Amino acid sequence: MSALAPLLKAYRAPILSVLVALMVVVLNLWMGTPFTVRLLAEATAYGLIALGLNIQFGYGGLFNFGVMGFVMLGGFASVFISFPRNEAFWVSDGPMLLGRALVAFLAGVLLVWGARKLPLTGLVRNVAIVLAWIVAYIAYRTQIDPAAAYIEATTGWVGGLGLYPVLGWLFGGLLAGVVAFFVGKIALGLRTDYLAIATIGISEIIRALIKNMDWLTRGTQTVSPVPWPTPLPQQLQAWGYTITDSFIYGRLAFLAMSGALLVIAFFLVHRAYRGPWGRMMRAIRDNFIASGSMGKNVKSRQVEIFVFGSALMGIGGAILVSFNQILDPSGYQPINHTFLIWVMVILGGAGNNLGVLLGALMIYIVFIVSDPVAQFVLLNLSGFTEQIGWGAIPEIDSRSLQMRVFVVGLVIWLTLRFAPRGLLPEVVRRDA
Repeated sequence: MSALAPLLKAYRAPILSVLVALMVVVLNLWMGTPFTVRLLAEATAYGLIALGLNIQFGYGGLFNFGVMGFVMLGGFASVFISFPRNEAFWVSDGPMLLGRALVAFLAGVLLVWGARKLPLTGLVRNVAIVLAWIVAYIAYRTQIDPAAAYIEATTGWVGGLGLYPVLGWLFGGLLAGVVAFFVGKIALGLRTDYLAIATIGISEIIRALIKNMDWLTRGTQTVSPVPWPTPLPQQLQAWGYTITDSFIYGRLAFLAMSGALLVIAFFLVHRAYRGPWGRMMRAIRDNFIASGSMGKNVKSRQVEIFVFGSALMGIGGAILVSFNQILDPSGYQPINHTFLIWVMVILGGAGNNLGVLLGALMIYIVFIVSDPVAQFVLLNLSGFTEQIGWGAIPEIDSRSLQMRVFVVGLVIWLTLRFAPRGLLPEVVRRDA
């Protein structure tokens, strides 16, 4: 066994890739091709999100526990760009009222910026900035509140722009990146544990906003069906395809587009990781004090990497909403959209892009399949206990669904116990 250890270590990446491929083959034989293609399409979105977190944590050592917030921003952006236009809104007074609110917002931004630039110091400067914030907030609310009430009462909500869905994916990355820039400017000066707490709070703020801005997102009423960038299975059925073939080919076409985007992102990220930019980021991660003493602007570089990672999270969130064809703010949960991503990165190996992608696919397969496997086990166990007089096991469906949380916890424990650096640890090449 000791003789095999160096061989297994040397060929760890190919072996792990083959194991993941076997998992996909077994899943296809067990659950069928339509289900497998659907899982792979969703896994590509999670792969992009995990790749974004790997940039932040694996490259920069930033503890971002607000992944869910940036995923939600991407989902909203996808709906805003690609959902059909609400013509009732555009012919009403809604655009004019929102235009006034936008002018008030920009005026407030200029007011706060001007207060920060005043030639004042100490307490007087702080008081001026606080007063500017108060005035800007009041001016904005006096315009946005009537606009929101009018839109909800007359047209329901703003609606989308009716553009090509891939533009929504790209806008999702842009929106998440812009928000991440301001979040990074505020929060990245915090220590590691405080940064984690701050990003959790920011994520919850984003969720609360998207959930309660009914005039813009429809809130808990949900938005559906969100368009696909490729023909839907229903369209293929109208063209003469069978139901099974329509789901296979329709999902394969979607998978081809999302997979191509994942490959492009992986290539660019991996190329940057192996270049001077990647070496600089790893140096800041390992010792930011030494990096700062060598002339590197640590805060700016951390904001930069935070923005890049969040942009990938936004794109992944947009792809998820497009594929599932629904934006449901109530469906976003930290266990699914933050901690599951962290498990993918930890299992795959922080700092190793291939490891993170393989870890994302493995974890998502295990996470999804744990429910039907638990149902199968509990149903058979329930039949046995009923035969011997102990009674049937109640609420098998809900118990099986809860097994996902148990499986995630078990994977975290096993990974930290036996592979604390992940299945494919980071490989740092050093020149002689």
